[in-house]
Amino acid sequence: MEKEVIYNEDLHFEHENWQRELDFWEDELKSFHLRIEELINRWTDPMVLAEIEKFQNEFMIQEKEFDALKDQIAMHEKNMAAHYEKNEDVLNKTFVTQHLDFRKVLETERNLYYNLKKDFFRFMTKYM
Repeated sequence: MEKEVIYNEDLHFEHENWQRELDFWEDELKSFHLRIEELINRWTDPMVLAEIEKFQNEFMIQEKEFDALKDQIAMHEKNMAAHYEKNEDVLNKTFVTQHLDFRKVLETERNLYYNLKKDFFRFMTKYM
């Protein structure tokens, strides 16, 4: 059975895509914060304001999570650069396993963020 070979450039490509996705999400959150401000100025009902606060908190949690994910990507890139400097284009099994685990983490985050956006859009449709 032939072993699968995974190269730095393949992982780097995926890291770049993840980075762009996280950057996009961060930009989206900036626009969501603007919408939140509009809602705060529009509503005085305590129930609506409590929902707004819930979304504010969830957006802040997401921002921190995005930063943490970006930090992990940067650490992976640093590790790959160290291998590259040693002329090691193929990574060790542990690092590849970490990369595959991170891929799952990002997929979970993608789903969580998608559901948060969906809930927020429903909320805005109701109260904008």
